[in-house]
Amino acid sequence: MPKVSIAILFCIFTFSFFGSIFYGVDAYALQSNSILVPPSLEHPLGTDRLGRDILARLIEGGKISLIIGVGSAFIASMIGLILGSMAGYFRGAVDKSFVIIVDLFLTFPTFFLLLALVSYVNASAWVLIIIISITGWMTTARLIRSESFSITSQPYVKILNIAKVSKIKILFKYYTPLLAPIYFVSFTFGVGGAILAESGLSFLGLGIVAPQMSWGTILSGGKEVIEIAWWVSFFPGLMIFLVTFSLINISNYLQQLTNQKQIQS
Repeated sequence: MPKVSIAILFCIFTFSFFGSIFYGVDAYALQSNSILVPPSLEHPLGTDRLGRDILARLIEGGKISLIIGVGSAFIASMIGLILGSMAGYFRGAVDKSFVIIVDLFLTFPTFFLLLALVSYVNASAWVLIIIISITGWMTTARLIRSESFSITSQPYVKILNIAKVSKIKILFKYYTPLLAPIYFVSFTFGVGGAILAESGLSFLGLGIVAPQMSWGTILSGGKEVIEIAWWVSFFPGLMIFLVTFSLINISNYLQQLTNQKQIQS
Protein backbone atom coordinates (compact mmCIF):
# COMPACT_ATOMS: atom_id res chain seq x y z
CA MET A 1 0.00 0.00 0.00
CA PRO A 2 1.42 3.42 -0.94
CA LYS A 3 1.55 4.70 2.62
CA VAL A 4 4.08 7.41 1.82
CA SER A 5 1.91 8.86 -0.96
CA ILE A 6 -1.17 8.86 1.27
CA ALA A 7 0.81 10.54 4.05
CA ILE A 8 2.08 13.21 1.62
CA LEU A 9 -1.45 13.94 0.39
CA PHE A 10 -2.79 14.11 3.94
CA CYS A 11 -0.05 16.58 4.90
CA ILE A 12 -0.68 18.74 1.81
CA PHE A 13 -4.45 18.85 2.37
CA THR A 14 -3.91 19.69 6.06
CA PHE A 15 -1.35 22.33 5.09
CA SER A 16 -3.67 23.96 2.56
CA PHE A 17 -6.91 24.00 4.53
CA PHE A 18 -5.63 24.42 8.10
CA GLY A 19 -2.18 25.97 7.63
CA SER A 20 -3.47 29.52 8.08
CA ILE A 21 -4.44 28.63 11.66
CA PHE A 22 -0.79 28.09 12.55
CA TYR A 23 0.77 30.56 10.11
CA GLY A 24 -1.19 33.79 10.33
CA VAL A 25 0.70 35.89 7.77
CA ASP A 26 -1.56 37.68 5.29
CA ALA A 27 -1.11 36.18 1.81
CA TYR A 28 -2.18 39.46 0.17
CA ALA A 29 -0.04 41.87 2.23
CA LEU A 30 2.40 43.93 0.15
CA GLN A 31 5.75 44.70 1.79
CA SER A 32 7.90 47.15 -0.15
CA ASN A 33 10.88 46.52 2.12
CA SER A 34 10.78 42.73 1.61
CA ILE A 35 10.79 42.30 -2.17
CA LEU A 36 12.28 39.01 -3.43
CA VAL A 37 13.69 38.09 -0.04
CA PRO A 38 15.16 34.56 -0.09
CA PRO A 39 13.98 31.93 2.43
CA SER A 40 14.74 33.08 5.97
CA LEU A 41 13.43 32.83 9.52
CA GLU A 42 11.05 35.72 8.92
CA HIS A 43 9.86 34.36 5.57
CA PRO A 44 10.46 30.56 5.56
CA LEU A 45 9.89 30.23 1.79
CA GLY A 46 10.88 33.76 0.79
CA THR A 47 8.79 36.51 -0.83
CA ASP A 48 7.73 37.39 -4.37
CA ARG A 49 8.41 40.55 -6.38
CA LEU A 50 5.66 42.42 -4.51
CA GLY A 51 6.97 41.42 -1.09
CA ARG A 52 4.19 38.87 -0.43
CA ASP A 53 5.02 35.86 1.71
CA ILE A 54 5.33 32.69 -0.43
CA LEU A 55 4.40 30.29 2.37
CA ALA A 56 1.17 32.18 3.12
CA ARG A 57 0.37 32.27 -0.61
CA LEU A 58 0.98 28.53 -0.97
CA ILE A 59 -1.49 27.88 1.84
CA GLU A 60 -4.10 30.15 0.28
CA GLY A 61 -3.50 28.99 -3.28
CA GLY A 62 -3.56 25.34 -2.26
CA LYS A 63 -7.24 25.62 -1.35
CA ILE A 64 -8.17 26.72 -4.89
CA SER A 65 -5.91 24.19 -6.63
CA LEU A 66 -7.15 21.24 -4.57
CA ILE A 67 -10.82 22.26 -4.82
CA ILE A 68 -10.49 22.53 -8.61
CA GLY A 69 -8.63 19.21 -8.80
CA VAL A 70 -11.01 17.20 -6.62
CA GLY A 71 -14.18 18.89 -7.92
CA SER A 72 -13.25 18.47 -11.59
CA ALA A 73 -12.17 14.85 -11.15
CA PHE A 74 -15.34 13.96 -9.23
CA ILE A 75 -17.69 15.48 -11.83
CA ALA A 76 -15.74 14.15 -14.83
CA SER A 77 -15.52 10.63 -13.37
CA MET A 78 -19.21 10.69 -12.46
CA ILE A 79 -20.16 11.77 -16.00
CA GLY A 80 -17.96 9.01 -17.39
CA LEU A 81 -19.50 6.44 -15.02
CA ILE A 82 -23.08 7.35 -15.92
CA LEU A 83 -22.62 7.63 -19.68
CA GLY A 84 -20.28 4.65 -19.97
CA SER A 85 -22.47 2.30 -17.95
CA MET A 86 -25.58 3.37 -19.89
CA ALA A 87 -23.82 2.78 -23.22
CA GLY A 88 -22.62 -0.65 -22.13
CA TYR A 89 -25.98 -1.70 -20.71
CA PHE A 90 -28.48 -0.36 -23.24
CA ARG A 91 -26.23 -0.78 -26.30
CA GLY A 92 -27.88 -0.16 -29.68
CA ALA A 93 -28.74 3.47 -30.42
CA VAL A 94 -27.55 4.63 -26.99
CA ASP A 95 -24.10 3.11 -27.55
CA LYS A 96 -23.84 4.51 -31.08
CA SER A 97 -24.72 8.00 -29.83
CA PHE A 98 -22.16 7.61 -27.05
CA VAL A 99 -19.40 6.66 -29.51
CA ILE A 100 -20.20 9.65 -31.75
CA ILE A 101 -20.10 12.10 -28.82
CA VAL A 102 -16.84 10.69 -27.45
CA ASP A 103 -15.20 10.72 -30.88
CA LEU A 104 -16.36 14.30 -31.37
CA PHE A 105 -14.73 15.40 -28.11
CA LEU A 106 -11.56 13.43 -28.79
CA THR A 107 -11.21 15.07 -32.21
CA PHE A 108 -9.84 18.17 -30.48
CA PRO A 109 -6.74 17.98 -28.26
CA THR A 110 -7.92 18.37 -24.68
CA PHE A 111 -5.70 21.29 -23.71
CA PHE A 112 -6.57 23.28 -26.85
CA LEU A 113 -10.24 22.62 -26.16
CA LEU A 114 -9.67 23.99 -22.65
CA LEU A 115 -8.02 27.09 -24.10
CA ALA A 116 -10.90 27.61 -26.52
CA LEU A 117 -13.54 27.37 -23.78
CA VAL A 118 -11.67 29.50 -21.23
CA SER A 119 -11.01 32.28 -23.75
CA TYR A 120 -14.76 33.01 -23.96
CA VAL A 121 -15.48 33.23 -20.21
CA ASN A 122 -14.00 34.92 -17.16
CA ALA A 123 -12.18 32.14 -15.34
CA SER A 124 -12.96 31.41 -11.70
CA ALA A 125 -12.65 28.30 -9.56
CA TRP A 126 -16.18 27.08 -10.35
CA VAL A 127 -15.93 27.92 -14.04
CA LEU A 128 -12.65 25.99 -14.30
CA ILE A 129 -14.19 23.01 -12.49
CA ILE A 130 -17.01 22.87 -15.04
CA ILE A 131 -14.75 23.40 -18.06
CA ILE A 132 -12.13 20.85 -16.97
CA SER A 133 -14.93 18.37 -16.20
CA ILE A 134 -16.45 18.84 -19.67
CA THR A 135 -13.09 18.14 -21.32
CA GLY A 136 -11.99 15.28 -19.05
CA TRP A 137 -14.73 12.63 -18.87
CA MET A 138 -14.09 10.75 -22.13
CA THR A 139 -11.32 8.38 -21.01
CA THR A 140 -13.26 7.27 -17.94
CA ALA A 141 -16.42 6.79 -20.00
CA ARG A 142 -14.65 4.57 -22.52
CA LEU A 143 -13.18 2.37 -19.78
CA ILE A 144 -16.54 2.10 -18.04
CA ARG A 145 -18.28 1.29 -21.33
CA SER A 146 -15.84 -1.53 -22.06
CA GLU A 147 -16.31 -3.07 -18.62
CA SER A 148 -20.09 -2.60 -18.81
CA PHE A 149 -20.20 -4.66 -21.99
CA SER A 150 -18.65 -7.63 -20.18
CA ILE A 151 -21.03 -7.23 -17.24
CA THR A 152 -24.05 -7.07 -19.55
CA SER A 153 -23.09 -10.42 -21.08
CA GLN A 154 -23.15 -12.15 -17.67
CA PRO A 155 -25.99 -14.70 -17.17
CA TYR A 156 -27.33 -13.06 -14.00
CA VAL A 157 -27.89 -9.75 -15.84
CA LYS A 158 -29.85 -11.57 -18.54
CA ILE A 159 -31.94 -13.25 -15.83
CA LEU A 160 -32.63 -9.87 -14.22
CA ASN A 161 -33.76 -8.47 -17.56
CA ILE A 162 -36.04 -11.44 -18.18
CA ALA A 163 -37.50 -10.95 -14.69
CA LYS A 164 -38.21 -7.33 -15.70
CA VAL A 165 -36.21 -5.85 -12.82
CA SER A 166 -35.98 -2.06 -13.04
CA LYS A 167 -33.11 -0.99 -15.29
CA ILE A 168 -32.16 1.75 -12.84
CA LYS A 169 -32.00 -0.81 -10.03
CA ILE A 170 -29.79 -3.09 -12.13
CA LEU A 171 -27.41 -0.24 -12.95
CA PHE A 172 -27.11 1.01 -9.37
CA LYS A 173 -27.21 -2.30 -7.49
CA TYR A 174 -25.24 -4.60 -9.78
CA TYR A 175 -23.15 -2.42 -12.07
CA THR A 176 -21.94 0.26 -9.68
CA PRO A 177 -20.07 -2.05 -7.23
CA LEU A 178 -18.27 -3.78 -10.11
CA LEU A 179 -17.39 -0.50 -11.78
CA ALA A 180 -16.27 1.23 -8.56
CA PRO A 181 -12.55 0.22 -8.87
CA ILE A 182 -12.33 1.75 -12.36
CA TYR A 183 -14.10 4.86 -11.10
CA PHE A 184 -11.66 5.37 -8.22
CA VAL A 185 -8.63 4.79 -10.47
CA SER A 186 -9.98 7.34 -12.95
CA PHE A 187 -10.78 9.75 -10.12
CA THR A 188 -7.26 9.69 -8.69
CA PHE A 189 -5.76 10.18 -12.14
CA GLY A 190 -8.29 12.94 -12.79
CA VAL A 191 -7.35 14.97 -9.71
CA GLY A 192 -3.73 15.19 -10.79
CA GLY A 193 -4.70 15.95 -14.37
CA ALA A 194 -7.09 18.71 -13.31
CA ILE A 195 -4.49 20.37 -11.10
CA LEU A 196 -1.98 20.27 -13.96
CA ALA A 197 -4.59 21.65 -16.39
CA GLU A 198 -5.44 24.53 -14.04
CA SER A 199 -1.75 25.23 -13.48
CA GLY A 200 -1.10 25.28 -17.23
CA LEU A 201 -3.96 27.69 -17.85
CA SER A 202 -2.86 29.93 -14.97
CA PHE A 203 0.72 29.85 -16.23
CA LEU A 204 -0.55 31.15 -19.58
CA GLY A 205 -2.62 33.83 -17.85
CA LEU A 206 -5.98 32.21 -18.60
CA GLY A 207 -6.67 30.57 -15.25
CA ILE A 208 -7.50 32.02 -11.85
CA VAL A 209 -7.79 35.82 -11.90
CA ALA A 210 -6.31 38.05 -9.18
CA PRO A 211 -6.89 38.63 -6.33
CA GLN A 212 -7.63 34.89 -6.16
CA MET A 213 -4.59 32.66 -6.39
CA SER A 214 -3.63 29.07 -7.03
CA TRP A 215 -0.36 27.21 -7.22
CA GLY A 216 -0.47 27.79 -10.96
CA THR A 217 -0.76 31.58 -10.65
CA ILE A 218 2.04 31.68 -8.06
CA LEU A 219 4.22 29.60 -10.38
CA SER A 220 3.38 31.91 -13.27
CA GLY A 221 4.24 34.97 -11.21
CA GLY A 222 7.79 33.72 -10.71
CA LYS A 223 8.66 32.99 -14.34
CA GLU A 224 9.95 36.53 -14.96
CA VAL A 225 12.31 36.51 -11.98
CA ILE A 226 13.30 32.84 -11.95
CA GLU A 227 16.97 33.65 -12.64
CA ILE A 228 17.31 35.83 -9.53
CA ALA A 229 14.56 34.41 -7.29
CA TRP A 230 14.25 30.64 -7.87
CA TRP A 231 12.10 30.12 -4.77
CA VAL A 232 9.08 31.98 -6.20
CA SER A 233 8.46 29.27 -8.81
CA PHE A 234 10.17 26.33 -7.13
CA PHE A 235 7.88 25.85 -4.14
CA PRO A 236 4.50 25.99 -5.97
CA GLY A 237 5.99 23.69 -8.61
CA LEU A 238 7.09 21.32 -5.85
CA MET A 239 3.57 21.23 -4.39
CA ILE A 240 2.06 20.43 -7.81
CA PHE A 241 4.66 17.70 -8.33
CA LEU A 242 4.08 16.10 -4.92
CA VAL A 243 0.30 15.98 -5.34
CA THR A 244 0.48 14.61 -8.90
CA PHE A 245 3.20 12.06 -8.10
CA SER A 246 1.38 10.81 -5.01
CA LEU A 247 -1.91 10.46 -6.88
CA ILE A 248 -0.22 8.53 -9.69
CA ASN A 249 1.28 6.12 -7.14
CA ILE A 250 -2.11 5.59 -5.52
CA SER A 251 -3.74 5.12 -8.94
CA ASN A 252 -1.16 2.51 -9.88
CA TYR A 253 -1.79 0.67 -6.62
CA LEU A 254 -5.57 0.68 -7.14
CA GLN A 255 -5.08 -0.52 -10.71
CA GLN A 256 -2.92 -3.40 -9.50
CA LEU A 257 -5.60 -4.40 -6.99
CA THR A 258 -8.25 -4.32 -9.74
CA ASN A 259 -6.09 -6.45 -12.05
CA GLN A 260 -5.42 -9.00 -9.29
CA LYS A 261 -9.15 -9.36 -8.58
CA GLN A 262 -9.89 -9.84 -12.28
CA ILE A 263 -7.18 -12.53 -12.54
CA GLN A 264 -8.51 -14.32 -9.45
CA SER A 265 -12.07 -14.22 -10.74
